[in-house]
Amino acid sequence: MRYRLVEAERAEHAISWLCKVLGVTRQGFYAWRRRGPSLRQLDDADLARLIVQIYDGSLKTYGAPRIQLDLRDDHDVHVGRKRVARLMRELGIEGVSRRGKKRRTTVPDPKEPPAPDLVKRRFEAVRPNALWLADITYVDRGSDLAFEHPSRCQVVLHSCCTSAARRGQK
Repeated sequence: MRYRLVEAERAEHAISWLCKVLGVTRQGFYAWRRRGPSLRQLDDADLARLIVQIYDGSLKTYGAPRIQLDLRDDHDVHVGRKRVARLMRELGIEGVSRRGKKRRTTVPDPKEPPAPDLVKRRFEAVRPNALWLADITYVDRGSDLAFEHPSRCQVVLHSCCTSAARRGQK
């Protein structure tokens, strides 16, 4: 890591000064420059090619656990899941998760004060037609949201509108 910093900064500063500041020898830096990639780097490059091949073969759905199993079972390559995950991160690929993100049906405006609690948490009416409550459940259908029971919701909405019209409200 230190040698990479010396390499990156050598256009701006003297190599001997950078090596002295970082606590490495000049000879070590020049030996590092002459050295080729390590065996681990070479193995990672081969493994990355194999990971991309498996990932594309799975229609870009497999994540690190499945790719690791496929490497072990079909290709007889025994590597850790975290190594596969690291290489996938470096390649910028990720598997598809079955767990979807929870969709918010209402996004409140942070500047607006919260709606007043007109019921004051008392959910029992003292007389008929004095308290109206509703609970609408949404179901995520992937691309849009739907009511759990559309016919039931239509009945509730119709009765609310009819009742409000009878009372002279709009």
